[in-house]
Amino acid sequence: MPAASRSRAVTCTVALTAVAALGLAGCAETTDDPASSIVRTTTRIAGAAVVGIERDTTTACALPSPLDPGQPAGGTRSVIHTGGISEVPVDPQRIVVLDAAAMDAVCALGLWERVVGTTTDVARAEYLGTGIAELPSVGATSAPDVALIDGAEPDLILGSSADPELYRRLGDVAPTVLVGSDPVFWRQQFLRAAETLGRSQAAGRVLDDYRATATDVGTATTASQTQASIVRFTGDGAVVEGTASFAGQVLADTGVARPPAQRFGVQDGSAAAPLDEDDPAAAEGDLIYVRFAGEDGVAHGSEVMDSEAWLDLGAVTDSRLFAVDDLVWSTPGPVAAKAVLTDVRNTLNGYSN
Repeated sequence: MPAASRSRAVTCTVALTAVAALGLAGCAETTDDPASSIVRTTTRIAGAAVVGIERDTTTACALPSPLDPGQPAGGTRSVIHTGGISEVPVDPQRIVVLDAAAMDAVCALGLWERVVGTTTDVARAEYLGTGIAELPSVGATSAPDVALIDGAEPDLILGSSADPELYRRLGDVAPTVLVGSDPVFWRQQFLRAAETLGRSQAAGRVLDDYRATATDVGTATTASQTQASIVRFTGDGAVVEGTASFAGQVLADTGVARPPAQRFGVQDGSAAAPLDEDDPAAAEGDLIYVRFAGEDGVAHGSEVMDSEAWLDLGAVTDSRLFAVDDLVWSTPGPVAAKAVLTDVRNTLNGYSN
């Protein structure tokens, strides 16, 4: 590999725990290249331009949405969910949220100020706005503190999944609804969360707005003319994402094409497949989006992305390599989906140099 190619490595040293370090200060670069009107940046990880550093979150959470028409003034109603059947308040007022996807749903419906407790993953979801990080903590997402949840006096506990023993203990505190955790079915899970919150009609409007935005992004970027690859690095490996992954579905809604090696998942629902790091041909595309699972993912991904095989990929040599926020691109919810659309709008016809 020529020395000039290797010079695309890190041109601005960045210390961060993940790509989601939105407060990062970049090294701005201007260009007269007429090939793209996209603002370019040299804030990068292993040659990939970091996307979303200046994301506007001021309107990420919606204004409060109204209760569905015809609901009684009080009392409870039955909700069927993946954990069973729960009697929930008609209009919950004090909500504990167990994970980022559930918080995304609450945020999309404008009810985040009713949340009286969240877990650690929720606090890291900066794309939802600064107020989310200030909500009271009820412990780790993997092991929430039931005593803290009890102390928050919720009238509803909302999450994606929980083991049977935790679900039983949470049910002793307040009605607990689990909407499911498979990102392949993110729309259905959002609608189930909305039903739980008494706002099915508002949820339909949220999804309609998302679909319209996706269509607009696809039209504005001529999305069907670009094959976009998605690669995710963890501390011990890498995967390419297919069409059934959360991010893959969002790309599909814009009309973005996918490389042949990543057109799996439509029939079997598989979201990702391992990437051969010695021969990363499956990562190739007109453009590559990379994301990293925490510090270990950044370290491992940086090593792979400095290899001869990776640097020989066409998208890399063409400077069409972008690092996106792992939490945003993997949290199955409508607010995250619209944030992904913003990233696509800002990069699909751009360059990372």
